[in-house]
Amino acid sequence: MSAAPTSVRRSPQLAWLVTGPLLAIAVLLATSAVANAKQTFAPWPETLLFLALFAVAAGTDLQVEVRRHGVGFSLTEIPMLVALFYLPPLSILLVRLTVSLVLQIRRRVVPEKLGFNLANYAVGTAAAALIVSAFGTLHLTDPVSWLVLLLAVTVGDLASIAGVIGVITLVQGGMSVRRVLRTAAPGVIVGEINAVVGLLVLLAIQRSPWAILPLACLAAVLIVMYRAYARFLRQHKSLAELYDLTRVIGETRHDGTLADLLLVRVRELLNAESATLWLSAQGRYPETLLSARADDGGLIDISATPEALRRQAVETGLTVAAGPKLGDDQGRAELREHSVKDVIVVPLRSGTAVIGCLEVSGRMGDYATFTEDDVRLLETVAAQAAVAVENTRLVDRLRFDAHHDALTGLPNRRRMLAALEEAVKVRAPGEVVAALEFDVAGLRDVNDSLGHTAGDTLLAEVARRLRALAPPAALVARVGGDEFIVMLRMPSAEAAMDLAGELRQGLQDPMPIGSLSLDVDAAVGIVIHPDHGSEPATLLQRADVATHAAKAMSSAVQLFNLGLESRSARRLGLAGDLRRALENDEIDVHFQPKVSLRTRQLVGVECLARWEHPGHGSVAPQDFVAVAEHTGLLSRLTEVVLIEGLRRCRQWADASRPLNVAVNLSPRTLMDPGFPNRVKGLLDVYGVDPGQLTLEITEDGVITETDRPLPTLRRLHEMGVRLSVDDFGTGYSSLSYLRRLPVQEVKIDQSFVQGMATDPGDLAIVRAVVDLSRHFGLTVVAEGVESEIMLTRLEDIGCDIGQGFLFSRPLPFDRLEAWFAQQTEPEPTSMGVVRRLRAVP
Repeated sequence: MSAAPTSVRRSPQLAWLVTGPLLAIAVLLATSAVANAKQTFAPWPETLLFLALFAVAAGTDLQVEVRRHGVGFSLTEIPMLVALFYLPPLSILLVRLTVSLVLQIRRRVVPEKLGFNLANYAVGTAAAALIVSAFGTLHLTDPVSWLVLLLAVTVGDLASIAGVIGVITLVQGGMSVRRVLRTAAPGVIVGEINAVVGLLVLLAIQRSPWAILPLACLAAVLIVMYRAYARFLRQHKSLAELYDLTRVIGETRHDGTLADLLLVRVRELLNAESATLWLSAQGRYPETLLSARADDGGLIDISATPEALRRQAVETGLTVAAGPKLGDDQGRAELREHSVKDVIVVPLRSGTAVIGCLEVSGRMGDYATFTEDDVRLLETVAAQAAVAVENTRLVDRLRFDAHHDALTGLPNRRRMLAALEEAVKVRAPGEVVAALEFDVAGLRDVNDSLGHTAGDTLLAEVARRLRALAPPAALVARVGGDEFIVMLRMPSAEAAMDLAGELRQGLQDPMPIGSLSLDVDAAVGIVIHPDHGSEPATLLQRADVATHAAKAMSSAVQLFNLGLESRSARRLGLAGDLRRALENDEIDVHFQPKVSLRTRQLVGVECLARWEHPGHGSVAPQDFVAVAEHTGLLSRLTEVVLIEGLRRCRQWADASRPLNVAVNLSPRTLMDPGFPNRVKGLLDVYGVDPGQLTLEITEDGVITETDRPLPTLRRLHEMGVRLSVDDFGTGYSSLSYLRRLPVQEVKIDQSFVQGMATDPGDLAIVRAVVDLSRHFGLTVVAEGVESEIMLTRLEDIGCDIGQGFLFSRPLPFDRLEAWFAQQTEPEPTSMGVVRRLRAVP
């Protein structure tokens, strides 16, 4: 991120606009000073002596940095005051400018700053010389001469300070009065002290030239003591700031402010132009950076440090430093190419891995530069920072993982709940918040048949497609094993329905999984805020209800309504009651007759489970069967119906009334490899011939994308059990596909049978099924026979067996026996007594 600077930045070339006028003023002042002076140049020995004195004084600069600028306090006022007494104006200018030029060239000062500094020194020196020359001859015994010398030095310093303030104002913008005072006051005070010291030196020399020797020794001792004291202060300050930095880093909350705090403190600690944090991805070359610069209010993403130095630090794991006092010639050459004075790059370590690097560049101050002490200090900071950064990254990773799915990278249910809550709060008038839940079909079959790796691939591809197909403003999340939600604001519920259809269609393109190509499909449930609630948890729960209902619809897209929830809640409440009903034998089995249309004989019955709930009354079979499938009670329910059917079959056989029994199976039962053995055990217990048992499987249960049901079907077929495809015509199979399945019977769905009388299309379908089934040797059963017209037409086209209300509704055993006795009469035959149905009214 970047922040606007607090000061105005302009081109440094503007400094020439100040340098020119300063030179003109310096020439004017120098000309006036020479005109008043009695001597033009001093003898060369004196000139060389003062040249050495100015060089020593200038070489002892004491630097104090104020923001981006270094304010230099030197001892030049001491030789300056002495020179004003002994040397003529031109000699003073020559000595002062020569020393300044040599030092700044040696320190590689940029041209615009070099020109300004020389012009500024010239103005100050010429102003001081003009004051002295205007006064005339000075006498050290006269206190007025002392004041003249002190005034000259003070005016020279003030002129130089005025030039500095002028160039700062021009290049960086206006300065406040407070900042002007803060910039000028230290220079004036130190200049006055130096001037007084210079006056004392002058008085001492005037009394005896040999006094210069003890004064020089004293000055050397003071300089050494000052530098030692200044170093001690810097070390103490660095330790205090390092301790404070360590404390603050340790107290920093994981709120994303660590980088900002660390970089700003490090930059201030080392008095650097910029501090930059580079973080690498998986131990590779740094890819992410944040930088704090001296005049910025925050972090920016710009660094002038040469890339080669950063790469070297990360790849070697060693500190890299370059500058006037650090590094080799190659490193310093790279810095010059990037206009950087000096730099230190310290790798950040987490164990043996390098997770990034911390760098500082551009030691503030014209003449200051990083030293070995600064390198060690930054290495100490980096050791603390590496731990803090790694902990922060770990917390960020945990926070990300807590709100995202590991497989697909999508937001998870927790993140979706938070997003829904936020979207509900900021919904604009005239729009709705829509949540579209996609339930991927067939995932369990893929996991069971091809393995969970293939299932994961399927889910990842569904996630990719939803992200690509959903509008840019939508949030796509994975909220369950095979459940995804697309949440966004839309103009209406109708628009949400249209989008759901488009997204579902986009998911249906074939998906390659290994050597197979699978057709992806999904059921979609839709909820709308504010129509369907405001609480995020309620919206997601109702999206689940709508999705479950969508699975039973041909369009596979369902908008939530309260009727769906009441039915779903009722099913949920039935779960415990169904378990108790199975344990207490409260599930009844009813029997619906199956009649031969050619002989009008009763050839069998279909066994149907019925449940009379003590509180809810009669429960629809589709409801309690669905409850059994989702609560693990399906096997027990199927066993109850099988036992009752086989028990009655044995009873009818013992009464010389052999009847076949048919039992419906759920598709899930076919996935149970132990089911055939349980059927065989029950057949043996009741002594029923396997050919008298027909197991009916829905078309969708037999025709699947995988061959998982086939082993169970073949095992049952080998046992002699008859197999029937129920509700044929409602799925997507064909008789040619059924030919390879071990089935003996096809049951035409009642929707086609009941439409025969009025719809030629339905009649054609039934006729085609009967003809092809007879060609393949399959028995055809027509469901839903409710009129004589249907019966007659079924007889005409050759249908084998009929079943429907025309003959009888499903009846409990006692009523079935009464109906059977009432509807049949014995007829003697060579095979014994046969029960034949009377004419049906």
